[in-house]
Amino acid sequence: MFKSENKIVGVQALKKKLVGLRRQGKTIAFTNGCFDLMHLGHVKYLQTAQKKNRILIVGLNSDQSTRRIKGPSRPICPQKSRATVLAALESVDFVVIFNENTPYELIQAIQPDVLIKGADWKKREVVGAQLVKKVELIKYIKGFSTTSMIRRIGQKAA
Repeated sequence: MFKSENKIVGVQALKKKLVGLRRQGKTIAFTNGCFDLMHLGHVKYLQTAQKKNRILIVGLNSDQSTRRIKGPSRPICPQKSRATVLAALESVDFVVIFNENTPYELIQAIQPDVLIKGADWKKREVVGAQLVKKVELIKYIKGFSTTSMIRRIGQKAA
């Protein structure tokens, strides 16, 4: 729907864009993550999250946020690269980078209709669940995780 170079936006610009999209009757959906090394699991997850008449926003953990959550050796790819790859996906409408450990403030600011997380989360544990109308949990594809990929790469290099 949008050109990839226009998909990476700040919070204020996103809020302005969402006003018009809501007027058009679009459902605003939000998911988030580090998306450090993109893989099939990420792509399938985001494709499943995107549905007809839905605008899919991806909250991307900044480099600082990823480091705090995942440890000093992460991220592997810098935030600008991660955001550009996400924005290139047809299923993603907007990417917004956030610095906090959780996307709570971002969810509060953009007020999506739907929150989407992987099925390993329980609905009551999903950050911001109380701020939205609906929480959707999407099943992960077995065998795909960035952490396990990094481990395998390390084992092959040793």
